[in-house]
Amino acid sequence: MRILVVEDDAELAAQMEQALVRAGFSVDVEADGDAASFAGSTEQYDAAVLDLGLPQRDGLTVLRDWREAGCQWPVLILTARNRWSDKVAGFGAGADDYLTKPFMLDEVVLRLRAMLRRTAGSAATVLRAGRLEYDVTAGRFSQEGLSLQLTAQEHKILAYLMHHPNRVLTRTEISEHVYARDLDPDSNTIDVLIGRIRRKLRQSDLLVTERGQGFRLNAPS
Repeated sequence: MRILVVEDDAELAAQMEQALVRAGFSVDVEADGDAASFAGSTEQYDAAVLDLGLPQRDGLTVLRDWREAGCQWPVLILTARNRWSDKVAGFGAGADDYLTKPFMLDEVVLRLRAMLRRTAGSAATVLRAGRLEYDVTAGRFSQEGLSLQLTAQEHKILAYLMHHPNRVLTRTEISEHVYARDLDPDSNTIDVLIGRIRRKLRQSDLLVTERGQGFRLNAPS
């Protein structure tokens, strides 16, 4: 899952990026409102963490720009502004959650995972597909009660598939949501990673290839 972090405090932005990458996310960082507005309107993200006090263009204006451009992914506002009127303005502009500074980095991770779960249409904290389970809160996969050992990129791909079950996902879509902006994988990288995931799952009918289209994770209700 790919996250856009918008924060003009370089040290705090670096800390958030490191925490989110450790949690299994791909992360892009912007430090001013103009760049953030452009990135959010032109790139593919699953969620954003947005500061309000930004140079060039304030965070509320950036959020309105995103919503006017048709961006539907959830946004967590992260700011020192803690007045009730600020929160009303943030939610009114299209925010999905609001967290005031100071904060714990782990809480940012938990709130992002909760927003992503709700966006995928699930109230459950554990997503299931066959014998495969994904604990969204902990960010862990298991199969028949045993932990599933995955590389970082395998984890990102499988997490994205679990959040979008029973849908055919193209290679381009998967790549855009699991790689940060400065990474450009080879054309067959997704196929190789999907093949490795499929072998680890040991469920031949769980992750299928739709020839000429992409991949689908089967998750019977």
